[in-house]
Amino acid sequence: MKYKNEQGFTLIEMLIVMLVISVLLIITVPNVMKNQEAVNSKGCEAFVKMVEGQVQAYKLKEDTLPTMEKLISSGFLKEDVKCPEGKTAVISDDGTVTLQGQ
Repeated sequence: MKYKNEQGFTLIEMLIVMLVISVLLIITVPNVMKNQEAVNSKGCEAFVKMVEGQVQAYKLKEDTLPTMEKLISSGFLKEDVKCPEGKTAVISDDGTVTLQGQ
């Protein structure tokens, strides 16, 4: 009578693997969250620069400062876009762009 020698993981080996995975998750998750905040703030800065560029382009073409609605309706912006943090851009009377909202 032949016996098959099937090898598999023991319970101890599985627990060790789960422990290693848990330690890796504990280390990486907080670092990823911290980096996400930095990415969002850089994304908002880039968003403001892009809108400022479109304001200047509109001013060169139309010789007047636009509102967000005019930028969208004239095709300088595709839609009422928001930065990654959910804030919206507001154009002041002197043409500077600031973020407002959440």
